[in-house]
Amino acid sequence: MAKSLIYELPKIVDEGRREAQRILERLGSGTHIGLQTNELVLPSKDISGLWKGKTGELDTTDGWMNRLVYGDNLLAMQALLAGDPATGLPSLRGKVDLIYIDPPFDSKADYRTKINLPGVDIEQKPTVIEQFAYADTWKEGSVSYLKMMYPRLALMRELLSNKGTLYLHIDWHIGHYVKILLDEIFGKENFRNEIIWKYTGSLQPKYDFARKHDVVFRYSKSDIVTFSPVYVPYSQGTISRFDHEDEFGRYKITYRDGKEYKTYMKEGKPIEDVWIDDILDIPIVMKNARENVDYSTQKPEALLERIIKASSNEGDLVCDFFGGSGTTAAVAERLGRRWITTDIGKPATLVMRKRFIDQEVKPFLYQAIGDYQKEVFGSNKLYKRVGDLSQIVMQLYGAIPFTEEQLNDRNWGQVKSSRTLVLVDSPNKLTGKATIRRAAEAKNALLGGGWSKVVVLGWNFAFDVSEAIMQYKDDVDVLVIPPDLLDKLSKKGYEKLVREGSVRFSTLQYLMCRPIRVSPLSHEEENLVVELENYVLLSPDNIPLDDKDKAKLQEVMDKDPLALIEYWSIDPDYDGVTFRSTWQDYRENTENDRDPLHCIYTAVLRVPRKAGRTVCIKAVDVFGFESMVTETI
Repeated sequence: MAKSLIYELPKIVDEGRREAQRILERLGSGTHIGLQTNELVLPSKDISGLWKGKTGELDTTDGWMNRLVYGDNLLAMQALLAGDPATGLPSLRGKVDLIYIDPPFDSKADYRTKINLPGVDIEQKPTVIEQFAYADTWKEGSVSYLKMMYPRLALMRELLSNKGTLYLHIDWHIGHYVKILLDEIFGKENFRNEIIWKYTGSLQPKYDFARKHDVVFRYSKSDIVTFSPVYVPYSQGTISRFDHEDEFGRYKITYRDGKEYKTYMKEGKPIEDVWIDDILDIPIVMKNARENVDYSTQKPEALLERIIKASSNEGDLVCDFFGGSGTTAAVAERLGRRWITTDIGKPATLVMRKRFIDQEVKPFLYQAIGDYQKEVFGSNKLYKRVGDLSQIVMQLYGAIPFTEEQLNDRNWGQVKSSRTLVLVDSPNKLTGKATIRRAAEAKNALLGGGWSKVVVLGWNFAFDVSEAIMQYKDDVDVLVIPPDLLDKLSKKGYEKLVREGSVRFSTLQYLMCRPIRVSPLSHEEENLVVELENYVLLSPDNIPLDDKDKAKLQEVMDKDPLALIEYWSIDPDYDGVTFRSTWQDYRENTENDRDPLHCIYTAVLRVPRKAGRTVCIKAVDVFGFESMVTETI
């Protein structure tokens, strides 16, 4: 295996260099992936449902907001290099002071998320998007892993400032090969340290020495780098030797050549490149640790604190593009740094969002990056026209496309046996209220009307689609095109998918709320009472679960559907652009109801009196799916 991989390295480097160059040329031409779904989270001490005071205010005096970004970090870094005009973010090329990343260690692990629901426990496999990423990352073993890493490391170098530093956390699986990529991208002359983080644990192999350390490679962009020495306190025995003290501090006296010399005690012993937890107090995150957020690859705050203190100053920008449990951002916030963190995992972004709220961090933006289906379609060699793909999707659903003589729109078809119209939306757009309304109108007008039903098949959905589904439920059904369909078509082909019958279209998840109640408190203030009523989830067949867990999930969906809500929040003055979360609750927050398996479902918000207010409610379920409901009062 080693010989084969060494043979592949020149090709990996060459392909990676070309891919990075293609991305940078694309950015230079003005084409880039955009940041989407602006959700401004205003953490407040009141997240329990009891109104105790005003929520945090947004302070944008310096024009900066920290960001949590969901999506492929390759796309995220492209967006950061290009800038985000919608939120006033300039290009960050050469503006990032410190990057710490803790990428997957090429362990081929099947990362699963354990979900506790009332009466049952289930294990969620990675989402379809995550499975795409993991499958592509490891389909050729270590070769494809290194191919994945190269362009990402190249973009990180573009983001780093001239004084910036990259810390890459890795282990024995692939670390020595990753270092070759780092030498190629950053230059061997910019290699600063190979840091050994030694930790303890109970596992002792029978025939090997226990593997009890990770490696952190430290690289700079130039020979001038931000660095502050870090000291570990002296042991008590060392301190006792400094047994004198004056206005300059504690000192010890030594004699040389008959003369007396004073040696003053420094801050401590300078830390070297081997970090041992029993000496430097950086243990792994234990289950009973205060900082534990129950995330399998969580790294200790003490480790990140050392790195951030050593290689950045207050106000500097710190990035982590494999965000995981959010330790980098959490520590950066506590140490007065600005931060951006990203992750492709829905469970990870939910863990981070709750962690930041608990920590009462400054307001931060939660954003999605890019449009996956648009990107996959754009790079797909099978279908260059949306109409061609629409007809394939339609036939997989069981419908027949209209001929050009019948209708000059290749996105429409029919199921003759049931007089059902079928509309396949484009992967290049969001299916929203306007599309659903158009479908409802077509039921009575298209080709003479008289259709019994219209089915809309969509790839991506706008926030207002839930409202439209309820409004037009008698005329229109909205179904989700499997998000892995383009990948399956590319790998298996249309004919094989038809034979297998494995393509399933599912209903879209949506949230239902009771009408919002308003009660005046004074001439200036009023109470808003917001209450969740029901939650309808996708079919269990379209959620990455084993069969036994699908049955368990169906039972919860039937008996206690709101138990599937992991987190929900409210913007009492939604402007239609940016969601400002001024109230939120989540399942583990037991301050109010002492029930870790349910959110509270009624919120009372004390707000200024206002006519024509639009209230927006957003919910995220235990699988990371999001739903929004708006109501204008």
